[in-house]
Amino acid sequence: MMDILIKSFNRPFYLDRCLNSIHSFVSGDYRMSILDDGTPQKYLDKIQEKYPSVKIFKSENHSKKVQAIKENLENRKEINGFQIPTQLWYNAAKNASDYFIMTEDDVWFSREINTDELSKEVQEYNINLLKLGWLGSSKDEQWQEVKEINHAINAIKPKDLFLSHPLIMDWFFYNRLKFFSILYKLGKVDNQTKLRYWTLNSILMGLWKKEYWLYIWKDAKGKVDEKQQLRNAAVYYNRFGKENPNFTAQLKNEAMLTTFQSSATNSYHKYSSDFDVNIFNHIINEAWYNGDFDAMENFPNDFSMDYFIHFIKDKMNIEAFKNWVEQFKEQYRKQGCKVD
Repeated sequence: MMDILIKSFNRPFYLDRCLNSIHSFVSGDYRMSILDDGTPQKYLDKIQEKYPSVKIFKSENHSKKVQAIKENLENRKEINGFQIPTQLWYNAAKNASDYFIMTEDDVWFSREINTDELSKEVQEYNINLLKLGWLGSSKDEQWQEVKEINHAINAIKPKDLFLSHPLIMDWFFYNRLKFFSILYKLGKVDNQTKLRYWTLNSILMGLWKKEYWLYIWKDAKGKVDEKQQLRNAAVYYNRFGKENPNFTAQLKNEAMLTTFQSSATNSYHKYSSDFDVNIFNHIINEAWYNGDFDAMENFPNDFSMDYFIHFIKDKMNIEAFKNWVEQFKEQYRKQGCKVD
């Protein structure tokens, strides 16, 4: 049996879509778990009622996060989106199947996969990370050796990575002792060098070998630190993966999609003071809870903008929403992602 672990926070309308997509497109022997960091209980109750087989695990700060949502709605106090439940995620991964899928509530399956087949293949070919989606971006291919494994999977071996023992990799990613700066002045690295290491990682759409995921996240202490993740990934790869041509791989056809029209909080996408994504989420959450919002509208693509606007048009500045979405999309267009 394969575990599908879903990180979640206060967007049950997307969580519903995610879970529904699993029922629609995922076959095989699997179980779903929600790792929730503060979604109000009434929403979780509705999710549990609709998906009785799903297990819901709450973070240690769950009640505080629920209170933070309440305070935001009452007095616009910002929710700290940089504080994340890494211990909840780590414990769930530690207790999961040897290979598991780690995803988030605003990600959904868009193509059929079979967990039994994928589990067999990642073990047979010694794949430590199989990417099920990559936001439609082909940018990373310039830093990869792509080789067919079988009819459905390509190996993506990173090219020309600087690799060393943990201390040196710590200097490299954090520029301690000006190590990276010295390499830059010597012409050994450039501003895109660290992007090469993302071949070794996946935040939203990965099927992982447990030991590898646990190593990447072993130092996480309640906050997002992508440098730390990439450092640990590079150290692990140097020790156990660089001689393995199939260490990282991806499906030939993406099987997962995500949104560029909503965010869990304002923390990462504060483009304008005229649009508050927390208010937006609350409006859509309530419409979903009351049975007025269809979580599968326009599926398997993202919700249509006009559908969102129908629910917020009398409560929010529509032009501010459109501008916010466009800035969100543009941020990822620049990274080579397909956002429409």
